[in-house]
Amino acid sequence: MKKYKAIFFDWDGTAVVSRDSPADPVIEPMKTLLQKGVPLIIISGTTYDRIAGGSLESYFTSEELQHLFLGLGRGVFNYRFDSIGRPVIWKDLIPDMKTLLKIHEICFIIHQRLLEDYYFHTDIVFTRPNYCKIDLMVENDRGGQLFMQSGEMETLKTLLADHGIRGGLPDLIRLSREISGSYGLNLSVTCDAKYLEVGLSDKSNNINDILSLLRKECNILPEDCCYWGDEYVGLDEKVFGSDSFMMTEASKTGYFFDVSETEGPRPEGVVHLGGGVQTFWDFLKNQA
Repeated sequence: MKKYKAIFFDWDGTAVVSRDSPADPVIEPMKTLLQKGVPLIIISGTTYDRIAGGSLESYFTSEELQHLFLGLGRGVFNYRFDSIGRPVIWKDLIPDMKTLLKIHEICFIIHQRLLEDYYFHTDIVFTRPNYCKIDLMVENDRGGQLFMQSGEMETLKTLLADHGIRGGLPDLIRLSREISGSYGLNLSVTCDAKYLEVGLSDKSNNINDILSLLRKECNILPEDCCYWGDEYVGLDEKVFGSDSFMMTEASKTGYFFDVSETEGPRPEGVVHLGGGVQTFWDFLKNQA
C-alpha cells in the first residue's frame, strides 16, 4: 500500500465507534506514526472536548503532538499544539455577534417556513459557534452514536414526501440558501440526514487551511495526503455526506477512502472500502 506523508481523518464513526467508546485502538497506531513524524489531522464537526474525552493530548508526548493537528467544529476551529503539548487554536472562523444573530434568524425562518408551508416540525440547536443544527427527525434519537445511521436517509426521504416536500433534501438545501441569500449571506448548507446544518463554514475550510499550513511548514503537497471518513455516501441527488466536503479544489489530487457500511453512490474519486473503524485501524497499523 502507498505510504502517505499526511493522513486526514474523521473522528466519530471512522476513528472511533462513538464518542463514548475507548480511543485506545486508534491511539496506538497514531502514536507510532506521530513518532515517525507523519502529520495526522483529525477533521470533525465536533469540538475538542468531545475528542477522546477532551484529553487527547494526554495520550502523546509533547514531541509527538508537534505532528498532530485538528480541524473541528465544522470548519470553525483549527488546532495544533504548543511546545509543551497544550492545544492552541491557530485559526478560527468565529463571527461577530451581528452575523451570528443573522444566522440564528435565518435558521428560525427555515424552521418557520417548513412548519407553515408543510406542517413539518423541526428543532434548532443554536449553541454552535458559527452555525445552527436544524433537527429534521425530531423523533429519532441517535443516542451516543451521533454519525449517520443506516436507513436514516430512507426515513428522511419518506418523511419529506409525506409532508409534500417532493424535491426532497435538495429542496431543503435550496430553500436554506435562498433564505440566507436574502440576508446577504452565502452560507454553507450540509446534511447528515438527521440534521440540516447552516452556517459560515464546513469541513472544506479546515482542509484548505491545514493543507496550506502543511505545504508551508512541511513541504507536503495535496497529492501526498489521504482523507478517511464514513459519511461520503450520497444522501440525495447531487447531495453527499459531510465528509465529501474534505474534497476541495485544493485537496482533489489526494486519495479518499470511505469505511461506511452504507450502500449508495459516492463522489467520483472516493474508494468505498467498508468495514467501519476496523478498516481504518488496520490502515493506520499498515502505515505505521
